[in-house]
Amino acid sequence: MTAADRQVQGAGPQGPAGAGDSEGYARGLSPRTIQMIAIGGAIGTGLFYGAGGAIEQAGPALILAYLVAGAAIFVLMRALGELLTYRPISGSFAEYAHEFLGRFAGFVTGWSYWAVWVATCMAEITVAGRYVEYWFDIAPWITALVVLAVMFCANLISVRLFGEGEFWFSTIKVTAIVGMILLGIGVLLFGFGHAADPTVTNLWADGGVFPNGIGQSLLVLQIVLFAYVGVELVGVTAGEAREPRKTLRKAINTLPMRIGLFYVGALVVIMSVSSWRTFHAGKSPFVEVFEQIGIPGAAGIINFVLLTAALSSCNSGIYSTGRMLRTLSLRGEAPARLNKLSASAVPYVGIIASAGAMVIGVIVNIISPDKAFAYITSVSTIGIIFVWGVILVCHLLYRAKVARGELPPSDYRLPGAPYTTVLALVFLGLVVVLLFCTDSGRTAIVVGVVWAALVSVGYLALNRLGKSGAAADSVQR
Repeated sequence: MTAADRQVQGAGPQGPAGAGDSEGYARGLSPRTIQMIAIGGAIGTGLFYGAGGAIEQAGPALILAYLVAGAAIFVLMRALGELLTYRPISGSFAEYAHEFLGRFAGFVTGWSYWAVWVATCMAEITVAGRYVEYWFDIAPWITALVVLAVMFCANLISVRLFGEGEFWFSTIKVTAIVGMILLGIGVLLFGFGHAADPTVTNLWADGGVFPNGIGQSLLVLQIVLFAYVGVELVGVTAGEAREPRKTLRKAINTLPMRIGLFYVGALVVIMSVSSWRTFHAGKSPFVEVFEQIGIPGAAGIINFVLLTAALSSCNSGIYSTGRMLRTLSLRGEAPARLNKLSASAVPYVGIIASAGAMVIGVIVNIISPDKAFAYITSVSTIGIIFVWGVILVCHLLYRAKVARGELPPSDYRLPGAPYTTVLALVFLGLVVVLLFCTDSGRTAIVVGVVWAALVSVGYLALNRLGKSGAAADSVQR
């Protein structure tokens, strides 16, 4: 990357703290907001809703799947953290891909991350409809449309409103999970409630840790990875965070605790309170546990929390897609209109375009409401695997340049690199192979191939238009 390129981006190789300001964004995300966004990114629909089918498929082995995937995700986030302290900037994934892998990689990464969050939002508004059905007989697609409209309007107003909304959404989710864990421990220790046989032996007594075999446990990794979509969102907030190096580092350092508590801890309690055989796809295991305990109104409360989780993820998705489209536009890799900011420094054109694409999720809910969640999550998973893989490869290349003295080292280094980086890449490759073993996974692969073809054609068309424009300018001169 040339010095001129960095001047356009507003960030030199040292990544000055003011990088985000020169992009036109307001640093409206406080440290407490960034912390809760990081925590909220680790708690979403994949856990609250998708865990039901995952437990049915893998049994207690799901806990091990979350542990292994969580270790890979921590490596990913520490690698991203090292890149962010080197150069904190909004749209970080596309920027690093452009710098270390070339313009085509930056183009594909930026558009792919945009597509990931569009698909993720589709999944979130899909399950929002399911949660509302708990109380009201309303078609899921109607709820999906309302949720999308509300989150769209909130994101148009200001980044501070987005941050405050995400702060309170995350607070509700964290409080609910901690409360559920404490209640479950109370059931196990004191036996109150109406659960049939609450005991930790449920984790291995009913068919063992791998009741359906190791193969089924491996196949569940697709659902597990979808549950982690969003942990990388702190990288997108770099351009609008106050004290980005300090704030982002703290957010990443707490990731192991969040994985251990919110995923592993919650699943251990759930499958101890009741046998794994009582949980099924299509219904949240959190709601089922409270129904089995027999606490009046508790299931309804948890269902409200699950709806909050869906709103939170949709809120984050609209935020990130608008910023990524603007990053692409500023690089000349998306229509110029997408780089426009409102008076409150919000990329409103990008947000409008992204929300328009998310309406496809409403249509999917009308056409195939029963299979909408499975198809959409599998598409999101293949996209995020690619983006995460690009981050890890960029980290390897950054470390190589540091070793050659071409770039300054970061003071926030990934332990065990480059070996841990390679192991995380191998893990992501394994999940891609496993996608071929399920119907929804094969659908995701097909969609991924089609998407790769589309972005490749788009890149070629972009280059052709650029050359035509340059030739026309030359003739005019």
